[in-house]
Amino acid sequence: MAITPTPRVRVPTQAKPGELIEIKTLISHEMESGQRKDASGKIVPRKIINTFVAAFNGKTVFEAEWNPAISANPYQSFFYKASESGELVFTWKDDDGSNYTSKHKLTVA
Repeated sequence: MAITPTPRVRVPTQAKPGELIEIKTLISHEMESGQRKDASGKIVPRKIINTFVAAFNGKTVFEAEWNPAISANPYQSFFYKASESGELVFTWKDDDGSNYTSKHKLTVA
């Protein structure tokens, strides 16, 4: 049974100017590689999240391309230097054209 991809993000709501913050993301997704066969011997079609993008106030600050070898429920973490308040937008792009998005506000004070 396929699960609905669910993004989860941990990002601080506040940071000091110039502070380096860690952002952690995980998305629930089965990540079918296209190399496995089902019970009847037919190949299960490839369906992976192939791109992850993090943007702050509309500007890309982190991007990763994923391949079929990536695990199910992929985890991604990265660091970001906080310089101003704004909105972080995280987008996961699936092979089938689906996009999964999560938005989080960051206050720098």
